[in-house]
Amino acid sequence: MGKSYISEIVKQMPDSGIKDFFDVANTLPGALSLGVGEPDFVTPGHVREAAIASLKEGDTKYTDNRGTVELRDAAAEYLKKFDLHYQGQEEVLITVGASEGIDLALRALIDPGDEVLVVEPSYVSYIPCVLMCQGVPVHLNMKEENRFRLTAAELAAAITDKTKVLLLPYPSNPTGAIMEREDLEAIRQMLIDHDIFVISDEIYAELTYGKRHVSIASLPGMKERCVVLNGFSKAFAMTGWRMGMAAGPKEVIFAMNKIHQFTIMSAGTTSQRGALEALTSPLRDEEIDAMRQEYDRRRTLMTEGFRGMGLTVVEPEGAFYVFPSIKRTGLTSREFCNRLLKEQQVAVIPGDAFGACGEGYIRCSYAYSQEKIKACLARMAKFMEQF
Repeated sequence: MGKSYISEIVKQMPDSGIKDFFDVANTLPGALSLGVGEPDFVTPGHVREAAIASLKEGDTKYTDNRGTVELRDAAAEYLKKFDLHYQGQEEVLITVGASEGIDLALRALIDPGDEVLVVEPSYVSYIPCVLMCQGVPVHLNMKEENRFRLTAAELAAAITDKTKVLLLPYPSNPTGAIMEREDLEAIRQMLIDHDIFVISDEIYAELTYGKRHVSIASLPGMKERCVVLNGFSKAFAMTGWRMGMAAGPKEVIFAMNKIHQFTIMSAGTTSQRGALEALTSPLRDEEIDAMRQEYDRRRTLMTEGFRGMGLTVVEPEGAFYVFPSIKRTGLTSREFCNRLLKEQQVAVIPGDAFGACGEGYIRCSYAYSQEKIKACLARMAKFMEQF
């Protein structure tokens, strides 16, 4: 071919820094992984049965673009758990995972040249999604000494007259950091004064340890300038169902649905039936609590394991990741991960996959059994002996 037909925007998008390590790990016999952010729990049986029943009933047609009325109402009711109050009919959209919600929210809000403040280290899809809508990503580099939380000073230093949106990802993937109420209060007035909209990715809202999640949209004056993203993959162990929810001001949800209806049509009907059962079952909170308690045990196991190797670890307070510093080894994050995979057949993710400020760290998921975590820690401890 004489010319490339690929979009320049897509050419310039970074590839996933996570995928590379799994491509290699999958070719190594006996390799163990702490890389995937996916619960090892199976979706609860009653949720699976509800979906199966919907198929047997022949419920295989499209739903409303926005999701079924019942599911949107159930989502609105569920979000009250976090002191968030939305009208299911007009202020909630059912998405294909929270990931689609990120894309929709950015495309609904951003014009070419608008600046988007992206808190990093953060989920790998944020920057590519900003680039695809021709926004300008502005990197806010979180610091270990601040427990990877966003401070008012860091926010103030990044705001310009082109700033339109803040992407706020707490509880955080990959650091496990959270923002407490006082942290959010410290930035609230600044966001209002500068008329900045917030996309708050709260997919890990249920998975906090010792401190209850606080949504920035629950603070005074913030609901009208926030889209809250949540979903079913993490707390409900429903990754493969691809179900998410977005809640926000009526006009923003309407704009997001305009894009959604032309690109997706609607989320899967069978998955919506399962999601409705997950939200409305009397077993819901009990099942989430059981998973959270097990994650908490794994969190302690992994954190203590890394500290026993001499690695510095900021205590993760949310999600299911530990983000230890490997700076004392003298290796870059990618050198560390490549050598660990080659020498001990353990796959973890280099910190710089989540932004340049993640250099010197690695991300390890504790969404695995304690047995697997122990096996990985033993191999990693052997690897660390040389340092």
